[in-house]
Amino acid sequence: MDSTARHILDLSRRGLLRGATGLAALAALAPAARPALAQPVFRSFPFTLGVASGEPAPDGVVIWTRLAPEPLQPDGGMVRAAIPVAWEVAEDQRFARIAAAGTAIARPELAHAVHVEVAGLAPGRPYFYRFRAGTEASATGRTRTAAAPGAAMDRLRFAFAGCQHYEHGHFTAWKHIAAEAELDFVFHYGDYIYEYRGRVPGQPGWGPLVRPHLGEEIIALADYRLRYAQYRLDADLRAAHAAHPFLVSYDDHEVDNNWAGPHSEEDGRGRFPIAVPPEVFALRKAAAFQAWYENMPVRRTALPRGPDITAYRRMDFGTMARVHVLDTRQFRDDQPCHDGVKPACAEVGRPEAQMLGAAQEAWLLDGMTDSPARWNILAQQVPMMRRVLSGGISMDKWDAYPAARQRLLEGMAARRTANPVVLSGDVHVALAATIRARPEDAASAPVATEFTATSVTSAGDGAAMTPGGEETLRRNPDIALFDGRRGYGVAEATAARMTTEFVALPFVTREGAPREVAARLVVEAGRAGVERG
Repeated sequence: MDSTARHILDLSRRGLLRGATGLAALAALAPAARPALAQPVFRSFPFTLGVASGEPAPDGVVIWTRLAPEPLQPDGGMVRAAIPVAWEVAEDQRFARIAAAGTAIARPELAHAVHVEVAGLAPGRPYFYRFRAGTEASATGRTRTAAAPGAAMDRLRFAFAGCQHYEHGHFTAWKHIAAEAELDFVFHYGDYIYEYRGRVPGQPGWGPLVRPHLGEEIIALADYRLRYAQYRLDADLRAAHAAHPFLVSYDDHEVDNNWAGPHSEEDGRGRFPIAVPPEVFALRKAAAFQAWYENMPVRRTALPRGPDITAYRRMDFGTMARVHVLDTRQFRDDQPCHDGVKPACAEVGRPEAQMLGAAQEAWLLDGMTDSPARWNILAQQVPMMRRVLSGGISMDKWDAYPAARQRLLEGMAARRTANPVVLSGDVHVALAATIRARPEDAASAPVATEFTATSVTSAGDGAAMTPGGEETLRRNPDIALFDGRRGYGVAEATAARMTTEFVALPFVTREGAPREVAARLVVEAGRAGVERG
């Protein structure tokens, strides 16, 4: 039994004993007792979910924590009162040189999460941070600010990963990411949690059952909070968050499998004969977005407004890179042809098809028009490359929205966008591809390069090559790499080239997998397309 499983079991046992005492503690919090919360006393360590940082800017970052002494209990075992949380950012790990400090309020309305937008820091350097509540202190995190505007950088180094189904294996990939040297950021493309109900041994379902989810399929806010807590109790995931600043987005499973705009997967077709009305699905989205915000190191601009959230944004890293973090779920049209993998129906050819939505699409093109960067990185969720499969195309990917993809590619060409590189995930295999001006035309000019990270655990151990992988490479000559193992990507950009290593793990259904470099791919500045490194 791994340490996370032992912790969950221990918390579950204690929760049975503490239910009555927890109610008594809540009852004791009469208004007259509220001033005492300035020095709260916790029944157990409140920083069980760790610390994290994100959104690096030249003058600061977001630092995050969440108070949850009993993370798998309602409200994380917290009283329903606001709690002061002191924070410090230092230039050194011993906190002898304090760069910034203050106090934030952990509010019950936001699950006692704290998002501190630290400012006034120096650009392009590491910092250390920690929190204190009452007499308890958090672990120390390490973060890094972005380079100053207009500053030249020797290199930009980052990792990208996602698709971490808790039931399917151990988060060993995050242990290796935590140990990666001098990352400027980690891009998490999404599927941070999975919404599916927990299975019991012997129960059928997708993928292996290594460690079970808690509870039924998640729908309400309390459900989503519990699922995030279960995932964040993983020591390897906490270590990665504490080691590097993150840029986070979401894909489908943070809400519901293959959702699209206002549309639930349960649309009254196929496997789901009873449709979920959009106004009901909006309630689920509101709960999911709030829980995502509560558990991610993001800025206040990402605070959801019911079922609406603004998660797309951009960040500059000197003159080396501009990173456009995209949202390919909230503003897209419903999947054509009733979703799935199948030959294209007439609906695929709609000239008005939307993947990003008109506003985000215009915002992205504007950002590529005035970009000062050597590299323009489109950090998004699902493959943009042309990917013809044995059964047709995937209706959940950019292939099913060719008009939207074509508008974007033509916009890049018209603006002479410098060195566009697309990051993606979702398909649980590592891919690298050249994207052409007309993806369906193998004779058209290369205009962009795409790197798709495999999953951290989703689908279990995997294999370097599969029959499906061989078929993918045969049908798609612009795809230069297929690897079906679990892992992540690490990219290093210089003025001359971007080199991406695909890191593979030989197994995730048990702990201790070593780090192996499956492939090294190179993109030369000024020349789109993938070459072997």
